[in-house]
Amino acid sequence: MEMNISALCNRVITCSCGHTHFCPIEEAVVCQGALERLPSLTVNYQAIFMVADDNTWAVCGDRATAFMHGRVQGRLIFQRRGRLVPDERAVEELESALGRETDLIIGIGSGVINDICKYVSWKRGIAYGIVATAPSMDGYASSGAAMIVSGMKVTYTTHPPRFILADTDVVKNAPMDMIRAGYGDIIGKYSSLNDWKLSHLVTGEYFCQEIYDLVMEATNHTRDLAERIVARDGEAIGYLTKALILIGITLSLLGSTRPGSGSEHHLSHFFEIVGLLRDEPYFSHGTDVAYSTVVTADIRERINTMATPAFHRELAETRLANLRRIYGRIADEIIDLQTSSGSYERDLSPVYREKWPQIQKLLDECPSADECRTMLTRAGYRLDDFVEMYGSQKIHDAMYYGKDLKNRYSVLWLYYDLFSGMKRSGVGNEA
Repeated sequence: MEMNISALCNRVITCSCGHTHFCPIEEAVVCQGALERLPSLTVNYQAIFMVADDNTWAVCGDRATAFMHGRVQGRLIFQRRGRLVPDERAVEELESALGRETDLIIGIGSGVINDICKYVSWKRGIAYGIVATAPSMDGYASSGAAMIVSGMKVTYTTHPPRFILADTDVVKNAPMDMIRAGYGDIIGKYSSLNDWKLSHLVTGEYFCQEIYDLVMEATNHTRDLAERIVARDGEAIGYLTKALILIGITLSLLGSTRPGSGSEHHLSHFFEIVGLLRDEPYFSHGTDVAYSTVVTADIRERINTMATPAFHRELAETRLANLRRIYGRIADEIIDLQTSSGSYERDLSPVYREKWPQIQKLLDECPSADECRTMLTRAGYRLDDFVEMYGSQKIHDAMYYGKDLKNRYSVLWLYYDLFSGMKRSGVGNEA
């Protein structure tokens, strides 16, 4: 299946949804030898700054620099003992390293490098481009920069890159866990797309059928390439990379992360944030999204066992105690977020009762938990790793309180309204 992602870039699209869409990315190139396009894409820039970490620089940093023909004014290669985090420290390091005359930042890497470059270039008011080193996540083309600020995950609306280059000879040789993470991030779209339709039905949120169809088509085709992807087939890896970039493009077209981020991302953010707060391990973003997609599928199936909705929402004091237990020093920020949004004061039970058959039919459109497990198994995921990493307590906490990290409706809110007040064997434990 061919996918022309460049056709969606840098042009005004008048859509049947009634909105006009535009993505300002100038070029998105995914092919063998894509690095050779760097000279033409950077011809208008004279003071280029390169950003990478130890691993990504070793992949193609010197090769990319050679294409700049002496226009590289400096570079920053992040040094970390453990995982690089897109936090205040990383931002300060890059801002301090840039020259006043810098007119283009080029990131060499994947998710974290992309977010740091995106955020700092936006703050400085200069352009940036990204040379992808792994097909590991869908944020390459988006305007959102997912940063960790004071221990909280905050997504800033910034700007997308001027260009994206992904050389298939590079990305197909990425670590296998990163390739699987990209596949998992795509499989997560079954959950996010279902949440988008659910929010449209329940809250009246804006919905674009054409963007929904674009993402669903790419998700279905990527699903069918699982074995070829993990075999490092160049064509299949190229398609996976294009699908990931496509998701980011649709986010820019829509001006929202809705097509690519729903309940499965809220759970992923939960595991990352709690891991950072407690200095506990967590999976990469795409891997967490993959496993969390199974969790949200289980949630939808449990909801659909109810012939009619019966609401069991926990008491406010119990909720606050749980939020403080789970989030510790950042609990007040999370409580303030939901207080300002009014989410807990909103009573959707009349809507649920009125539209229950439609809601159940919609939830049933999402692949079942067993179907999601099969998709992940085909790509080499070990399903037991998820429970071994987090344990049942943390997973249950995520199911009830991962939603609080964002001001966005998803199936997690419906699940919370139906089940959070049921008798439990202890705070945060479902009986």
